[in-house]
Amino acid sequence: VQLQASGGGSVQAGGSLRLSCVASGGIFRPNDMGWYRQAPGKPRELVGNITSGGSTNIVDSVKGRFTISRESDKSAVYLQMDSLQPDDTAVYYCSATVRVGVPITYWGQGTEVTVSS
Repeated sequence: VQLQASGGGSVQAGGSLRLSCVASGGIFRPNDMGWYRQAPGKPRELVGNITSGGSTNIVDSVKGRFTISRESDKSAVYLQMDSLQPDDTAVYYCSATVRVGVPITYWGQGTEVTVSS
């Protein structure tokens, strides 16, 4: 499975970005898809994830500002980011988990988001 993420960029605080990630090349469609981020000098952290049934989980630090969605027939996941803050600056990675036997998680290449004050 290959994941192609896009949509990162530089914005001022209060601005918005929409990240996209499309999975391809697998026999089975991903069960769970999600977004993680890694700020400079910090470990990678979960932003949110969404199941194939549409159930979502968003971490408290971005709740109310970020929305995760997906198109299951396209194996695509999106992250709408509003009211961006400098603390949101990070490289954002999409993930896709296939649960056939042993779960396997695949990662995209990362897309950089920079928020200036």
